[in-house]
Amino acid sequence: MQHLRTGHYRWRTEQAYRHWAGRFVRWLEERRRTRTVPSGALDLQAVTEADVKEFLSEMATRQRTSASSQKQALNAIVFLLREVYGHELGDFSDFTRAAHNPRIPVVLSRAECRQLFAALDGTTRLMAELMYGSGLRLMELLGLRVKDVDLDRQQLVVRAGKGDKDRVTVLPESLSERLRLHRDWLHGIFDEDRRTGAPGVWLPEGLERKYPKAGESWEWQWFFPSRQFMTDPRSGVKRRHHILDATFQQTIRQAARKAQLNKRVTPHVLRHSFATHLLESGTDIRTLQELLGHKDVATTQIYTHVMKKPGLGVRSPLDTAG
Repeated sequence: MQHLRTGHYRWRTEQAYRHWAGRFVRWLEERRRTRTVPSGALDLQAVTEADVKEFLSEMATRQRTSASSQKQALNAIVFLLREVYGHELGDFSDFTRAAHNPRIPVVLSRAECRQLFAALDGTTRLMAELMYGSGLRLMELLGLRVKDVDLDRQQLVVRAGKGDKDRVTVLPESLSERLRLHRDWLHGIFDEDRRTGAPGVWLPEGLERKYPKAGESWEWQWFFPSRQFMTDPRSGVKRRHHILDATFQQTIRQAARKAQLNKRVTPHVLRHSFATHLLESGTDIRTLQELLGHKDVATTQIYTHVMKKPGLGVRSPLDTAG
């Protein structure tokens, strides 16, 4: 953990690396038992390229894991061996790679979006509408700070999005007044936290070292804070965090059932719907790529397959028969 934290890795990355490192070690230990290797402590500095290759290949062939999971496991194992144990491996790039099968995203129609929003209320409805209206990823939504929501310029700044990149996206004008009222409500929570001497909100480590009191400043407060204080898993400090991702995910699933939607709805479906609806309205693919924060336009092009009129408006022959 110390190596991950001194490297300023995100909490989710730390969790993922610990998970995959643990699975790799357990796999090595299990293999030692099945191959009747002499007992003794497992020496990770004795791990070979063949060991890593076999583990990764097994992920693809026996476990049928996704390409993204296999890549994450690879990064975690290399980090564990090289950064933690100082063990440099040779070339093992010829492992069996997991199949990369692009999936057609689930997209809601505009009417279905309205049905979903109607099944929500209060802050959760505002969050869902903002996620759809700005094309945010879930953690980008939850990680918004007060300073990132620019109501005067009608812009929303996503800080350290996927790939640790910042970007600017649209802020729906229709939400301006409700966002302003929500921000006023937040100020009351902020004032109460300052009055009671509550610890400041979490900040990236480098910023916290440079500005120790910045977490107590208004502009750094979470835009969607939790109602209760929670213990920071890294520092142990009990402070106000943003709303948990699992909480919001569960709320969206419940709303989809209440709205009787015939699709599997997750928060990310709102981002898919944002992209598809903009394409259907004539937004060019490069502009959409920038709004979504995609590194490669090929990732954005997946949405052309779920537009309302795919294939340049080709009609089914059944519609013209007879």
